[in-house]
Amino acid sequence: MNDTTVTLVGNVATAVEYRDTAAGGVARFRFAVTARRWDREQGAWSDGPTSFYTVSAWRSLGANLAASVSVGEPLVVHGRLKVREDERDGQRKTFVDVAAVAVGHDLSRGTAAFRRAARAEPELRADGGPQPPPRPQAGAAPKLSPRPPSEAEEDPWTVASDEATKRLVTAS
Repeated sequence: MNDTTVTLVGNVATAVEYRDTAAGGVARFRFAVTARRWDREQGAWSDGPTSFYTVSAWRSLGANLAASVSVGEPLVVHGRLKVREDERDGQRKTFVDVAAVAVGHDLSRGTAAFRRAARAEPELRADGGPQPPPRPQAGAAPKLSPRPPSEAEEDPWTVASDEATKRLVTAS
């Protein structure tokens, strides 16, 4: 395929929404990218216009994203670009979407601690074939490895449904 791939560096603009669909879980959020330029006259950096993108991430990337990302955090998003037009309120509007292939925190602006999500062992069906994993409840994010108590209280994603916990267990 001749998809247009992009790498964007910016900040999470809205809370990550996680939903379970027939095709697997999907996370979606708005992403703000602001160009910064050096203004020689003032001798300082100045912000250019801000572009907003709707980022979607499917399956395990979406579940991990929903459990790891909060509003305002700096990210690097790599994915397939899609531009679409729609008519709303009698006006044509252009929307720019990115189907994420990889997402990570921008380490030029802070630090992060990576926690690998362990895969559950597949259960076997009566005929010996692998059993599909259970799907998490709509809006539920996977439970990640425990954090120190002071951080766990601030993280709304540390509490997840029992089904999501059974599906995605993390290694310490």
